[in-house]
Amino acid sequence: MEITFTGGVRSVTGSRHLLRVNNKYHLLDCGFFQGRRAETYEKNRSFPFEPSSVDSVVLSHAHIDHSANIPNLVRQGFKGKIYATSATCDLCGAMLKDSAMIQETDARYMTRKNKKKGLPAVEPIYTMEDVENTLPYFIACNYHESFSPGPGAEVTFFDAGHILGSAVTLLELKEGEYEVKLLYAVDLGRKDIPILRDPECPGEADYLILESTYGDRIRPEFESAIRELEKVVNRTVKKSGKIIIPAFAVERTQTLIYCLHKLSYEGRIPQLPVYVDSPLAVNVTDIFRSHPEYFDAETRGLIAQDDDPFGFAGLTYTRSVEESKALNEVTGPCIIISASGMCENGRILHHLANNIENPKNTILIVGFMANNTLGRRIVDHTETVRIFGEEYHPRAEVVTIGAFSAHADQAALVEYAEHLGKNLKGIFVVHGEEQQSLALASSLKQDGFKNVIVPEIGDTVSL
Repeated sequence: MEITFTGGVRSVTGSRHLLRVNNKYHLLDCGFFQGRRAETYEKNRSFPFEPSSVDSVVLSHAHIDHSANIPNLVRQGFKGKIYATSATCDLCGAMLKDSAMIQETDARYMTRKNKKKGLPAVEPIYTMEDVENTLPYFIACNYHESFSPGPGAEVTFFDAGHILGSAVTLLELKEGEYEVKLLYAVDLGRKDIPILRDPECPGEADYLILESTYGDRIRPEFESAIRELEKVVNRTVKKSGKIIIPAFAVERTQTLIYCLHKLSYEGRIPQLPVYVDSPLAVNVTDIFRSHPEYFDAETRGLIAQDDDPFGFAGLTYTRSVEESKALNEVTGPCIIISASGMCENGRILHHLANNIENPKNTILIVGFMANNTLGRRIVDHTETVRIFGEEYHPRAEVVTIGAFSAHADQAALVEYAEHLGKNLKGIFVVHGEEQQSLALASSLKQDGFKNVIVPEIGDTVSL
């Protein structure tokens, strides 16, 4: 039995790990790498293994850095089953189609540019047709009910508390005389955040694959994020400005809506227009409403009182291009929440182009921004940024509220490992930029864990 780390190591995107048991191959996640355009295209287009040799995909959750390259896997020959929770299956139905649409649009745009320069056409990594061919391979599974993706492998999902339907995956493996319990905790949520339940821990394992997105820092409690949001809204309203929020369509948008609802209901912010300008986020919010079984007690209580946690006076969901363009004409204070979360594509680019040079406005960052993304350049306060090939000088206030993130911080990650005991045979630290991964590994070693490894791409470890 062995595992090969083929993506999402010393990097926060592109999660993909290949597990071999009884000469069968099981892929843990199959996500997109995000970064510079050319590098992203090449890394996502090709696989370091033969896709037709993979027997199954075990998918932890629907975020695109974990799921978005599955249609490409199918396109290149994969014929196995894709195991995920029912909410993840539903979310992927929306998110993979959105990913294909963006790629097809981007490919047409780049092809037009290339034609003027005498360069060849650009092909999308996969198309909407490829997504339609992929969705029948998905198999919905429940938390706490085991399934077998192949001989010698029993898999059980537990609630990761990260996004709707996210799973901590326990793999009980047997080959010959060897029996191994491998726990895949990528991504891991936080305690006491709105909407979702706290992360679960199965209790014991031999090996742990652990994320490290925020592996180098301790963050304040979630309530501090709500207080900071309150300050940002009130400060920008006084300037008669707009608040532009790049947000992931899954979880972050719904959490923001929940918090704005709370602040407005309690009279802590004035009533002002709030627009969710992302067709994907609108579809995802509908999926949230259809899966109340994943919610925490507080959110279920709101629903029992006929209080919609994803809707309130002044909130508008926009779908059409015309509705989106009309937001450019809105005068006076308002909040616009739009995707993508790292500002790499989607409608958020139009809102940034129209608002980033106005000092009355605020660009509110509420999630992790990977290296070489537009979002990271905005966070780093670079003098100029390029949007749609044009240079802009950011003059809007840029505020980052890290406590909104649905990722566990260093203390929570170490605590999670402690629940598994100090007798773990190995901990593999993944899904974090190198600095974060090395910091978490150091903290785990100081806490008494042995054989803590930060793998490199392509490393293979025998279990």
